[in-house]
Amino acid sequence: MRVQSYLKKHPHWAICFLAIIVNAFYWGIWASDRYVSHANVVLESPQLSQPQLNFSSLLTGGGGNADMLVLRDYMRSVDMLKYLIDNADYSEHYANSGADIFSRLSSADEPLEKIYDYYLDHVSIEVDDYAGVLRVDAEAFTPEKAHQVASLLLEEGERHMNELGRQLAEEQVSFLEGQVELLKQRYEDTRQQMLEYQNENGLVSPTGTVESLSSVVSSLQGELASLQAQKSALMSFQSSQSPQIVRINSQIRALNEQITQEQQRLATKSGDSLNAVSSEYQRLQLQAQFAQESYSGALSALENTRIEAARKLKQLSVLQSPTMPEYPERPERLYDIVLFTVIALFITLIVNMLILIVRDHRD
Repeated sequence: MRVQSYLKKHPHWAICFLAIIVNAFYWGIWASDRYVSHANVVLESPQLSQPQLNFSSLLTGGGGNADMLVLRDYMRSVDMLKYLIDNADYSEHYANSGADIFSRLSSADEPLEKIYDYYLDHVSIEVDDYAGVLRVDAEAFTPEKAHQVASLLLEEGERHMNELGRQLAEEQVSFLEGQVELLKQRYEDTRQQMLEYQNENGLVSPTGTVESLSSVVSSLQGELASLQAQKSALMSFQSSQSPQIVRINSQIRALNEQITQEQQRLATKSGDSLNAVSSEYQRLQLQAQFAQESYSGALSALENTRIEAARKLKQLSVLQSPTMPEYPERPERLYDIVLFTVIALFITLIVNMLILIVRDHRD
């Protein structure tokens, strides 16, 4: 009787105790058991080259967490939810299992946004930055469904990451293959132009021919200078009609004519001289060399891109395969009851203090 009178006098305590009893009934008896399947994985790429020790990679963990975050976001995406609905009857299971109306979906035909919010509340996909591990926890009302959901998350996540890498690699390789074909054709065209130019002018190497003619002209000019020196020496004691002077003059005229002829072959105003031929040949040669270097660079880039394409393929290395739960981990009944009780008592004490303060001020 004294308790009843006290509760009538202080109804906030009655409300507190009633809430604690209802909460204890819900968590202790009514709340549906939920099983959790755990999996730990790392995302790796094929090692196609000799690894290099990098001090910065030791501090940052190798920079592989970016791919792990992409995988995590995809596993938490609406696309992944749609995949689970189609392949694991996700909405049907969570709407039609469990006696607890508060922990299940109200209907399998709920809008996708509500199912997605429910999905995020019942899966945990987090990246352990320190260990470089992706930790996946999937809840369900049966052990088999929890294991199935966790397994599908890993399988579809790995497939999606490989699909992303494959599409990017195919685009890069396709572009470079087109560039290689284009540069190959350009290289062959420039070589053909150079061969046709050689055949047209009847010279294998116009540059070499020009160098040879220049050497010949220099040699003739040297002989001419020697003969002119001999003539000057003979003219000091012989007449201009002497046989030796006449012979030297004849040789000098012949050398002058030969030098003039060779110089005309090297350079004339008509544009048919060897120096013009050599200049055009050098232009074609440089063009062919540039085309060859471009083609060689494109081949190297294509090979490197193919190697990088293989490196973009991802593989989930399973550290802990999805477990088959043997007992329900959720809800944590005792913890939830105690936590709610402590919070309810704390709030009620605050309310009680406020009521006493108000009464004291009235008095």
